[in-house]
Amino acid sequence: MKRTHTCGELNSSHVGQQSTLCGWVAKRRDHGGLTFIDIRDREGVTQCVFNPHQGNLSLHEMAKNLKSEYVVSVHGEVRKRPQGTENMKLPTGQIELIASKLEILNISDTPPFQIDEESHISEELRLIYRYMDLRRQFMQNNLFTRHRVFKFIRDYLDKLRFIEVETPILTKSTPEGARDYLVPSRVNPGKFYALPQSPQLFKQILMVSGFEKYFQIARCFRDEDLRADRQPEFTQLDIEMSFIEEDDIYSLIEGLMKEIFKSTLGLSLDTPFARLTYKECMARFGTDKPDLRFGLEIVDISEFFHKSDFKIYRNILTSGGVLKCINAKGGGGFSHSEIDEFTKYVGIYGAKGLSWFKVIGSSLESPIAKFFDNQILKGITNHMKAESGDILFIIADKNERIALESLGNLRLFIRDKLKLAAGEKEFKFLWVTDFPLFKYNDEEKRWESEHHPFTSPKEEDMLLLDTEPGRARSRAYDLIINGIEIGGGSIRIHDSSLQEKIFRIIGLEKKDAEVQFGFLLKAFQYGAPPHGGIALGLDRLMALLLNLNSIRDVIAFPKSQKATCLMTEAPSDVSLRQLKELHLMIKE
Repeated sequence: MKRTHTCGELNSSHVGQQSTLCGWVAKRRDHGGLTFIDIRDREGVTQCVFNPHQGNLSLHEMAKNLKSEYVVSVHGEVRKRPQGTENMKLPTGQIELIASKLEILNISDTPPFQIDEESHISEELRLIYRYMDLRRQFMQNNLFTRHRVFKFIRDYLDKLRFIEVETPILTKSTPEGARDYLVPSRVNPGKFYALPQSPQLFKQILMVSGFEKYFQIARCFRDEDLRADRQPEFTQLDIEMSFIEEDDIYSLIEGLMKEIFKSTLGLSLDTPFARLTYKECMARFGTDKPDLRFGLEIVDISEFFHKSDFKIYRNILTSGGVLKCINAKGGGGFSHSEIDEFTKYVGIYGAKGLSWFKVIGSSLESPIAKFFDNQILKGITNHMKAESGDILFIIADKNERIALESLGNLRLFIRDKLKLAAGEKEFKFLWVTDFPLFKYNDEEKRWESEHHPFTSPKEEDMLLLDTEPGRARSRAYDLIINGIEIGGGSIRIHDSSLQEKIFRIIGLEKKDAEVQFGFLLKAFQYGAPPHGGIALGLDRLMALLLNLNSIRDVIAFPKSQKATCLMTEAPSDVSLRQLKELHLMIKE
């Protein structure tokens, strides 16, 4: 072995032993004729001492010329540090290595930034020099935690007799919500593979194949606009089971989450997790992924203003609109400029204005308070449980969805302003159920699947498929943690006639369905069992566990927000010869 110990291994029990360490030069310090070198590997840091009076001078001169990030091997005797010089923050802080040999294994250019935790480095620079960024303890800890969580998932599911099956990366392009990444075929000119958005169709075929319990830690690809919690390629835990109901999925995932959070953070989660229907979520929080760590729930206050003389409210209510309100507890100190900021913010979501009432003592104060009698103002004060120091925000709109979404997003904006959910180790889990089966596409004047066309309707809503498909609910479910969608799934359709009906409702002709999904539909003709599953976004889960704002900090080599790799400069040009082989031309 080139080394006898790692740089995080030596302690006082090794005093007097000879040791050889290998690693990178983290720091060099010259004090009173002595040269101190901290060398680092993935396990930690050890201080090495070069003393010109206890060895040859040439060795000391070599040490004095070492620079940051040189790769070295140091041999010497382990000694207890002199009293008063110990560093109890380090596992190796009670000892030092008195160097007798030094070998420079490789030199380094001057690093583009300091490899330490204190340096504030732009994300662009970190991504360009990702191999340097990954040397930092912060990033190594993230990836080691990811490794341990992934191993735990595999062990947990293996004990429950799940089988991990790899599904194709080069597959058929099928409509799944986002754009596919296409790969041209050289062997079949003019034909294209698609990179999988998920293993959805293959895992259903594995159920038809009789495997019953499948999982995969799968790479998935979607060509969509990016943000902090999205990447063009990402990793998900994919699960499918046969002969199950929704509760089987819930108990499986709750058990997995309970074990992950216990082993990673030492937290004990209460199960079962809370459950809310999609309709309840939208009415109370204005979103289907609510953050339950704080209040500020949306309340309908339309009933208080039906007899109001305030023209704007009256016109909205008489045309079938609504008034929705949130009580920002303790937000009465918001300035006019902050309230103007809130008004602009809700405008992003379609709201045409934002009314407000500050609670001062037992009265409500607002530029529009004069338009309402005391009975109305007292009524909404009691209804909203408003106290002095609170502020009520109201959105009135003819479109209830606009009012809910605007206040739902304002709720999160105020959360950040008032730091209402700043606790690092507070996690609120929620199952959202009973999603609509379809959504209406106003541009194309047709129904679309809310999730995907293989999601089963609820049994009690089957008759609605022929009369009011917009009211039909699905057997879909999402797992939400602190307002972040961690995963989702559904009980699938396994009956061919029901599948054909769903295709007809979304306007997919039989011949088109055969072209896009023929291989799956054919498999269903050979005894498909009832089945269902779920997929969890592991990058998002890891960012949540590690209290990080960006999933790029839990991925070794992520893409930027423009879907580029700043380190390799991908995507890049290719040669004309390669294009010719693929029968492609670049159009100017």
